[in-house]
Amino acid sequence: MVAFAIAALFFLAFCTSARQDRRRFRNAVLFGLTFLTSSFALLLQVPALPRWLAVPVVVLVFAVPALGTLALGVFLIANGLTMIRKEGSRPPNLLSMLAGLGIFGMIALLLLVGRYGGTVAHGIAATLTLVVAYVSFVFLCFLGYAFLYGRIKVRGDVDHVVLLGSGLTGGDRVPPLLASRLRKGQQIYEAQLSRGSRPPVLLVSGGKGSDERVSEARAMADWLIGEGVPAEHVRLEDRSRTTEENMRFSRELMLADAPDYRCVVVTNDFHAFRAAMMARKTGVNGQVLGSPTARYFWPSATIREFVAVFWEHRAVNLGICGLLVALGALATFLATFAAR
Repeated sequence: MVAFAIAALFFLAFCTSARQDRRRFRNAVLFGLTFLTSSFALLLQVPALPRWLAVPVVVLVFAVPALGTLALGVFLIANGLTMIRKEGSRPPNLLSMLAGLGIFGMIALLLLVGRYGGTVAHGIAATLTLVVAYVSFVFLCFLGYAFLYGRIKVRGDVDHVVLLGSGLTGGDRVPPLLASRLRKGQQIYEAQLSRGSRPPVLLVSGGKGSDERVSEARAMADWLIGEGVPAEHVRLEDRSRTTEENMRFSRELMLADAPDYRCVVVTNDFHAFRAAMMARKTGVNGQVLGSPTARYFWPSATIREFVAVFWEHRAVNLGICGLLVALGALATFLATFAAR
């Protein structure tokens, strides 16, 4: 019962934190800890369960993750090949393939060390396993909570719909990825109009890149106007170069309109949770909604988002990884010393 009580405490902490602000990364960690401690508590009950129930529980806790890891590795490699075929071999497009190869590389390493390795090799492998396990846990926390966050719906009216820019094609054309955001924003705009409410301002945010002829905001505004949105309902923020600047400069414009503004921010689904964290950091009063992304594009894009989030919290993450390496090195030294 103690194990279930710990899981319940983590769940209570998760609910409290998410209620205070859904845009915190600690929500993801608390969500992951709730799942982990619940699984552990369930596993402790196995000796007391009848055989017909104990076997499925053990399979659920051990076999499903193991088989799921193998299936994930195959999927990521296949997805990487699709990315290369459709998007080219730029480094960001290789992330899913590299992750899949990394899974099988880690499995091969553990098998080889288990069969042929000595004390030092076992120590190194164990230390690497700890670090990989930690990074994998944080990734699963990010992935699980990002999925939950993506289920948020717009409730009530908003004053602004902030549309985050992305790169243009041909110097001035809106690509499919960006068009998906614009369509989502237009849907929110039209839904509010259909309720007989005051139309929100569609605030398009994005500066001009070195290889672009116009700012992203200008191209986005032209796209919306071409789709029938009145020009007076579209406003441009054309200074930003990063997501943080998108948020900060858009917030300045919204505050100038109304100090008590309410907004919603639109980006692609794989980017929604990180954008929400950035919105919280910059003081934007609104949640973030995600627009649909091509399925083949989603895995690599999600891994890229996780790497960015992991690095944004690098003080904690690298500190924990360093501690795990130090503990592994100490354990290896002690084991080597004892074997002499």
